[in-house]
Amino acid sequence: MATTKLIPLHINKGKTIAQTLNARTNYAANPDKTNGGELVTGYECDPHTADVEFLLAKKQYENYSSKAEGDKNIIAYQIRQSFKPGEITPELANKIGYELAMRFTKGKHQFIVATHIDKNHVHNHVIFNSTALDYTRKFRNFWGSSFAIGRISDQLCIENGLSVVENPSKKSKHYGAWFKGEKPLTWSDKLRNAIDAVFVNKPADISEFVQAMQAAGYEVKQGKYLSFRAPEQKKFIRLRSLGNDYNDDAILERIAGKKIVVLKGESKIITQTTSSPAAPKFNLLIDIQNNIKAQNSPGYEEWAKLFNLKQAAKTLIYLQENKLTEYKKLEEKTKEAAQKFDDLAVQIKQKEKRLAEITTLQKNIGAYSKTRNIYVEYKKSGYNKKFYAEHKNEIELHKSAKKAFDELKLNKIPSIKELQTEYATVLAEKKKLYSGYKEAKEILKELVNAKSNTDRLLNYSSGREKTI
Repeated sequence: MATTKLIPLHINKGKTIAQTLNARTNYAANPDKTNGGELVTGYECDPHTADVEFLLAKKQYENYSSKAEGDKNIIAYQIRQSFKPGEITPELANKIGYELAMRFTKGKHQFIVATHIDKNHVHNHVIFNSTALDYTRKFRNFWGSSFAIGRISDQLCIENGLSVVENPSKKSKHYGAWFKGEKPLTWSDKLRNAIDAVFVNKPADISEFVQAMQAAGYEVKQGKYLSFRAPEQKKFIRLRSLGNDYNDDAILERIAGKKIVVLKGESKIITQTTSSPAAPKFNLLIDIQNNIKAQNSPGYEEWAKLFNLKQAAKTLIYLQENKLTEYKKLEEKTKEAAQKFDDLAVQIKQKEKRLAEITTLQKNIGAYSKTRNIYVEYKKSGYNKKFYAEHKNEIELHKSAKKAFDELKLNKIPSIKELQTEYATVLAEKKKLYSGYKEAKEILKELVNAKSNTDRLLNYSSGREKTI
């Protein structure tokens, strides 16, 4: 998975806007860094003239708003996006960078994407104009923009089968520093990365693996143990010296699909051997990522009929952000959310019932008060039939109110003022509960959706056992 950083670009000291834009875009599109310029793409601008087209948009904005660019103004933004060494092709990196810029700017700003391959790690320089395409406004950096970019980048990486960083560092670093703790890659590191890159498209057998390594530029020595040597490297490196995930047996297991190597955390490689008995705890981030990459696990075909990689990526990011890396924890959280939702629904119904009771009670108290004198006269008349006929509605209304009081078993009939006060209190309590109810509903909806997607993709049985 890639690391990202958003950088506001100001006018360089002693330079004009045009000179600053020219310097920034020229550095990004440097042919020596972008395979002769082949790894540079643009949106609503030609990468070769992006600086001029950015400037033209700013002139249009100045005419529209009568606001001139000042020295402290942000004239453009740069997104740096770096990928794990050896895991991605430059062409795919450029495609992902382009989609990242489109999703983040919503297609409302010109941008160029330049993919640099001059370092150990492939990385993108995305530069987008701060002025919108319609010239009516400028992009305003917002609180959480870096998080938003990282989230979009993560989703795109997952959609394209790149590794999951379970606990990424919060510090903004390029991948070369972030992945290897500021230390340069050794020949062994480079060989491991090359092997990981080969397994992005899993070789069918050991011969295909060797051919892929040769195509990557490595010289191969085949004896009792496999050894490889990169151009300009003096000595061959045996696979068995690279660790348990890269020795000869591990390579055979990876080819057979019995071992999967996935990036976890900042620099640690962890393994999962699918031929061994299932452990009591599963890391959902790794399981889902492996299934997205494999696309041939039990349940994937059925799942793919209803869902797509974008939904799988959203589910994976949701689980990551909410630290739901174990299925049992996801299941417990879903049950807790369902119980909370049900409890709030019951409390709201109780409040609504009491509000209805108060409304009816107020109505009956009003009717009782208005008809009390008539009923007293009726009683004094000895329940005279003629009097009843003349005041039938009032008398029946009084009886109905009294019957309602008797059913409520009230020792004392409350005053209208008391009921009004209680009504306001209960209504406020209901509104507060309803606010929590809506929030609980959304949380439950997200958890149920995440669990449903996880169940389908990982093909969990009712016994909570994984069948992949």
